[in-house]
Amino acid sequence: MSAYRHILLGLDLSVESHQVVDRAAALRDAFGSELSVIHVIEPLSFAYGGDIPMDFSGIQEEIHKQARAHMTQLCDPLNIPEKNRHLVVGRPETEIHHVAEEIGADLVVVGSHGRHGLSLLMGSTANGVLHGAKCDVLAVRVKSHDK
Repeated sequence: MSAYRHILLGLDLSVESHQVVDRAAALRDAFGSELSVIHVIEPLSFAYGGDIPMDFSGIQEEIHKQARAHMTQLCDPLNIPEKNRHLVVGRPETEIHHVAEEIGADLVVVGSHGRHGLSLLMGSTANGVLHGAKCDVLAVRVKSHDK
């Protein structure tokens, strides 16, 4: 197997994110790869279907600010340069595919919570990333803290 040259780590910034970060960093170190990180913020209008006539801009800005701070906490110890940190707004699967192609990633690493029932039926971000990817995808099984 040839080494991965550029790994894109997709983060949801959950409490368990460090598990996925650790795996991606280990792969980076093992292969001598470049590592980029992406977090996708879904617009609040997506959640409400655009049916509620409210201005979400202040809330959206706060979400963006908190996401950037959390990303900094995860990326700084790994010496991931600013140019390799992608904080974007949109649908996670779509944006992860877009950035992966844009940067020439040959591996995407995402966390998988292994949900069952309705959330499995509805699909997950990891599943969405897997099905549209033009490169390898590694879904890291995340152990929940509440179990």
